[in-house]
Amino acid sequence: MLLFQLTPEGEAWVTEEHLREWAHHPDAAAVHTELVRDGSITPGLNYYRANVPPAALFGPPIELPPIAVPTMGVWSSADFALLEEQMAGSAAFCAGGWRYERIDGAGHWFQWEQPERTNALLLDFFPAPA
Repeated sequence: MLLFQLTPEGEAWVTEEHLREWAHHPDAAAVHTELVRDGSITPGLNYYRANVPPAALFGPPIELPPIAVPTMGVWSSADFALLEEQMAGSAAFCAGGWRYERIDGAGHWFQWEQPERTNALLLDFFPAPA
């Protein structure tokens, strides 16, 4: 998937079938319909294109400064794309504070699968408005 995200063929690759089969999205049909309707396939892929330069896939790791603001990492126990060790290890890059939360029983799209739990974590993490 990552190579498709970084090439012009990426847009053609994002189909309902791929969202269902590769990404295991719980509502692939609705997501694909929305991506096509509002033209957000390219902007969605541009997020990855901006954050992962192609050279990073084949060269030494990119040296980045530590994250200076408080950061929360949320990992779900059935995530097919991210290991818990990867998420928990992100603490090493967070100089401004790190909070780790685990959501059991959800996959990669935990925001869709457990929105109440996700929102509760976000509301607890972000400061209340003044």
